[in-house]
Amino acid sequence: MGNTIDNTKVMARRHSPAEHLWTDFEVGTVAGERGVSLREVPFQSMVGIRVDPLSEAGRRIGSLTGGLPVTAGQVTYGQVATAAATTTTLWLGPDEFLVVGPEESAAGTLAAALVAALGDGAGQAIDLSSNRTSFELAGPSARAVLEKSCAADLHPRSFATGTAITTEITKIPTILWKAGDETFQIFPRASFADYLGRWFLDGVREFASGSAPWH
Repeated sequence: MGNTIDNTKVMARRHSPAEHLWTDFEVGTVAGERGVSLREVPFQSMVGIRVDPLSEAGRRIGSLTGGLPVTAGQVTYGQVATAAATTTTLWLGPDEFLVVGPEESAAGTLAAALVAALGDGAGQAIDLSSNRTSFELAGPSARAVLEKSCAADLHPRSFATGTAITTEITKIPTILWKAGDETFQIFPRASFADYLGRWFLDGVREFASGSAPWH
């Protein structure tokens, strides 16, 4: 979709799935040694890829994304020049990946670049940008908040920085990426954003010195 005047107006009127909780996220931030912050990272570009990473089509896509992950939990990083996007590719399965990029000035350009790279090869590249949102939990207590309701072992010996997995948080299927030593990105489906955002707010409350007016 081109970046026309009408398209720009439409993009300016978008609302993210957890936008109504942003003030609560800000108020709920905890500083200090037990600190933890919560925010939504809205409107990221996300493209679902199904392809054999060792196939010719997989190598073409990998040439744009800095390679496709080949082992469970692996994450790769790249730059898609045709979309002017820095990308992160998360391993979801032996032939399934999620390519994540920043918000685009023209919707669909990252997906279009990956569809073109797939060409007539076996597989698929589908724009999933509206399918999920992203939460970021960061700070010394971020892992402790997640451990309240995450089914996975999040100890660093099992879940290293730069690893991504599919798991459940409070029984909600999600993708979890450890983006930094104390930073986690969580990718739930958009329909679960309100529930999961409020669940995280409740989990953060323990680490606050006083009660915050969340609602």
